[in-house]
Amino acid sequence: MTLDVVIVGAGPNGLLLACELRLAGVPVLLLERSPGLGGEPRANGLLGRVVQAMDLRGLYEPLAGRPGPPAPTPWFQFGGLPLDLSGLAGNPLFALPVPQARIQQVLAERARALGAEIRHEHEVTGFAQDDDGVVVTVRAPGGEQRLRTRWLVGADGGHSLVRKHAGIDFPGGTDDRFISHLGHAVIPADRLGPDGVLTLQDGRRLRPFVHNRLPGGVFTYARLGDTGAAHLVAAMEWTGPRPDGAPVTFADLRAAVDRVLDGMLPLGSPAGPAPLLRRLACVNLRQAASYRAGRVLLLGDAAHVHPAVGGPGLNLGLQDALNLGWKLAAEVRGWAPPGLLDTYQTERAPVGRRVALQSRAQLALLAPGDDMTAARDLLAELLRREHTRRDVAALLAGADQPYDMGQPDPHPATGAWLPDLLPALTDGRAAVLDRIRAGRPVLVELADGAAAAATGWADRVDVVPARGALDAAALLVRPDGHVAWAGADGLADALGRWFGSPASP
Repeated sequence: MTLDVVIVGAGPNGLLLACELRLAGVPVLLLERSPGLGGEPRANGLLGRVVQAMDLRGLYEPLAGRPGPPAPTPWFQFGGLPLDLSGLAGNPLFALPVPQARIQQVLAERARALGAEIRHEHEVTGFAQDDDGVVVTVRAPGGEQRLRTRWLVGADGGHSLVRKHAGIDFPGGTDDRFISHLGHAVIPADRLGPDGVLTLQDGRRLRPFVHNRLPGGVFTYARLGDTGAAHLVAAMEWTGPRPDGAPVTFADLRAAVDRVLDGMLPLGSPAGPAPLLRRLACVNLRQAASYRAGRVLLLGDAAHVHPAVGGPGLNLGLQDALNLGWKLAAEVRGWAPPGLLDTYQTERAPVGRRVALQSRAQLALLAPGDDMTAARDLLAELLRREHTRRDVAALLAGADQPYDMGQPDPHPATGAWLPDLLPALTDGRAAVLDRIRAGRPVLVELADGAAAAATGWADRVDVVPARGALDAAALLVRPDGHVAWAGADGLADALGRWFGSPASP
């Protein structure tokens, strides 16, 4: 039997891709080498457009644990510098603090509910592809297996076996100038205010969830998930001792915090089993030379790795999944127009390069030295200007570079992000959201008769009548929430470009 799609890796990116494929009716199998969902803290939440995207799929409320739509965050940071967004009209930056373990749990539940199959303790050890599919070798509890699939997706992280075995180059570099220690620790309760602000013994005040830059390095702390009295703390040093290869201990974490904070914060060891301890001696910044090799595709960290500062990772990876899902489903179901799957890389690779740029800049801003202090002071001055704050917020949100929809003279709404347009709809908004939530392309008909040309695509594109303050006869919205076409003329061409040939009468 030949499977349609096999995804290697059941992290958030692989799980969301499975959900997208199942929404389109495509059978999917996820292979995960670990025995269960990972519980180790990694990402601390969602940042940017992906928060709105989760709302478009009905996943925001389960992740947030509260009803209602997301709201823009009133503040954030850029390289540890405060970014006040509280009075910014049209603020594009959304944030949702939620542990990655919870994200994986919610996505796994959704994937299974939609009919995806997840096999744990199944490790892919190799594969061979031909023109029609891929034969995958799997190490499983019952012995070695071979599976044949039409498409193989590597969502198996920065050390991706899929990428390596496909022969895809991973150019970039490694920054080993600093060392980070991270782990669970107990901060004295008398040092924490009601707002979570930490006061050191010398009176200095540090904020949670912020890269607090100090002469000795950078200190970060936050309470994430159910960790009892413990916080997740991290100390980043540019001049600390190099690791000797021995396993990291709590004493190592405490010593690093002492060096960064001049011994001003005594830390307690948390009670309970095996608290998290991690040491990072370098950070990689690399991007795959291609996101595809034949019938093998890369997703998330398998395609790009970058500094974690600023929290862009899941915004990037999960939107990779949203972009790829409907396009791969179109290939499987046989209606994809020529070149559709290639737009996965042409659209997402530039976004990956943009994330690499801004995360590297933020990392540089955290480095010690008087020269960098001067650069930070100048940037802080610029961030007091509204247009600069807006540009930086859009950069962090992944909203500063719209996709090129391939039209020579597009309507201004072409390439727009659907959530930005929804407030302008006075009628039909709920129906549009219902169809997008189901992962369907939507033709929003704003003028009577504007959707007449779409009859041949009724099996793939839902027409929803609506009204609103938008200067367009109709909007053609892709399943990932991006407007592929807007206006009055050229609808049939746009439908063919994105959704293939019309069905035979």
